[in-house]
Amino acid sequence: MTNKQQGLGIGILFVGIVILLGKLGVFNFIGEVFWPLFILIPGILLQFLYFSRVLPAGILIPAGILTTYGLIFLICNLAGWESLQYLWPFFIFGVAVGLYEYYVFSQDRPHGAYIASLILTIITVVFLAATLLWTIGIYFIAIGLIVVGLVLVFWKRKSKW
Repeated sequence: MTNKQQGLGIGILFVGIVILLGKLGVFNFIGEVFWPLFILIPGILLQFLYFSRVLPAGILIPAGILTTYGLIFLICNLAGWESLQYLWPFFIFGVAVGLYEYYVFSQDRPHGAYIASLILTIITVVFLAATLLWTIGIYFIAIGLIVVGLVLVFWKRKSKW
């Protein structure tokens, strides 16, 4: 058997395995579950390239955004997309992460990036608190009413008479 025949045989074997895995749904499953890695990995790669001194500090802004968004999508993909109703403020936080990384690791330490990241973080916290109060706040109200009702039922005042 020649090298050409062996190479052709390996190529045909590879194509057959790929077709079989595709028909079994392996690639579909990987694509459905792990697609956020196509956002997360470039973000991590951009950070790695900056810390390897290949790219300038400005690349940390999109790197922080992509990394944060990739993590949000990965969490939603694994925990269920209904969790996005709680996690949506973190899209604002992704920009804050990128700006803060740029502020910390840039040579000139741009104060505007720090202020912007701080403002965006505060906005994220406010929106997250409002979202949590809006979605699960009714439970706190119910528990508070139960506690007040129990206090009124079982609290005995000492009479002065």
